[in-house]
Amino acid sequence: MVTMSENVVKEIEKIIEQKREAFFKISDQIWEMPEIRYEEEESFQCSADFMEEQGFQVERGVANIPTAFTASFGSSGPVIAILGEYDALPDLSQKAGVTEYDPVEAYGPGHGCGHNLLGVGSMSAAVAVKEYLEKNHLEGTIRYYGCPAEESGYAKTYMVKAGLFDDVAASFSWHPHYTNSLFHGPALAVIHSTFTFKGISSHAAASPELGRSALDAVELMNIGANYMREHMIDEARVHYAITNSGGMSPNVVQKEAEVSYFVRAPHADQARALFKRLTKIAEGAALMTETQVEYRIEGVCSNLVQNATLDKLLHKNMKALERPHFTEEELELSRKYFNTLNEDDKAFAASLVGKEKAKELADRPLVYEVDDYREAPEYVKGSGSTDVGAVSWVTPTAQLMAATWTFGTPFHTWQVVSQGKTSYAKKGMLYAGKAIASTIIDVLQNPEVLADAAKELRDREAGPDNYDSLLPEDQDIPYLLKK
Repeated sequence: MVTMSENVVKEIEKIIEQKREAFFKISDQIWEMPEIRYEEEESFQCSADFMEEQGFQVERGVANIPTAFTASFGSSGPVIAILGEYDALPDLSQKAGVTEYDPVEAYGPGHGCGHNLLGVGSMSAAVAVKEYLEKNHLEGTIRYYGCPAEESGYAKTYMVKAGLFDDVAASFSWHPHYTNSLFHGPALAVIHSTFTFKGISSHAAASPELGRSALDAVELMNIGANYMREHMIDEARVHYAITNSGGMSPNVVQKEAEVSYFVRAPHADQARALFKRLTKIAEGAALMTETQVEYRIEGVCSNLVQNATLDKLLHKNMKALERPHFTEEELELSRKYFNTLNEDDKAFAASLVGKEKAKELADRPLVYEVDDYREAPEYVKGSGSTDVGAVSWVTPTAQLMAATWTFGTPFHTWQVVSQGKTSYAKKGMLYAGKAIASTIIDVLQNPEVLADAAKELRDREAGPDNYDSLLPEDQDIPYLLKK
């Protein structure tokens, strides 16, 4: 195992700490202007401008995506990618630092997955590596990827398709959480698609026989999908939302209606087969109602390919770094958030750390410990999806999770949004940046690590030649869902 010198760790910590206020400022700025997938104009601009100010060469609108960019430094040595995100979620508006539900704007967006922290933590890592390379006259190219639309739009899949990772030797990322651990469990492949049914409008009382209800077709499709659930693998997930019910009047036969579906499975071929069955159900619903149906792909994710070579190195540096220290004021605020959680959320969090540790964290709900290294499990119940999966198929990839929220806080909730500007969230954000930066210096100074990581990717039957993208060949940037 490569051993990181104490001096390198301290130098990385010093570089990031010297710029901490600048990182905190831009994280708050992004939090204050939450923008949903492919609409992140302000977040994109301020992130790209910041990296330009730090001396990076910025290319905007990459992969034909207006809100995507890359920021590069260096022209020699291996190319190392750091992934950042800045999109928010719809309907999660919430005031900062308030321990009860209180939206800034009714039904407005909010950073319910902490991407304001994610993007800036990754930027801090890129800045630290750049300055370390400059100061120590080392070879290597660092490239920050400003990635929009992780939530359902899956921009990284399109960025991979555009060849933006073809020259990358290794990639690193992280995600906010309430533990300090590796993000190396499985993530499911997913196909996100919207089905549009078109029928015939008519007066529902005077001439119902002349109408053909698109909403009836949506409801029949949902019934068919419910019956399909009994006959699919346990690890798969199928869930939906009616995004257009066809109008507000019961006295009008709905001539158009839409339903949006996620189909998830551990592997691409399983997701593809399940989605094919779902399209047949949609066609059956259309036949029963004498309506027409068409669908469009909103986005896709590949399953995540683990890389133990990079994971172990990243974990070692997480252990080596000084962990965040929390004040009594921060702990008291976190206790108030903890008290807003329901018992199911607390029980799920306890299952991750064990009953004894959970009892301790109920009184001290901010985590500074780093979980022990464990081999990545093949499947975890309730696994989600991430477009980092596409990147992990074409280049060795490692991710960590850093504690930025109160213990037990579930993803995609108002509590996450509310904690997005707290001092303890920002401490976790910089800790993640330091861990990634330290690991990248390790990798650049020890070329054998990259060789081993690349071999492991091939041994897992992944790599560019084996990448089985779920994205149709002619698929462009997906349609923007209406809120």
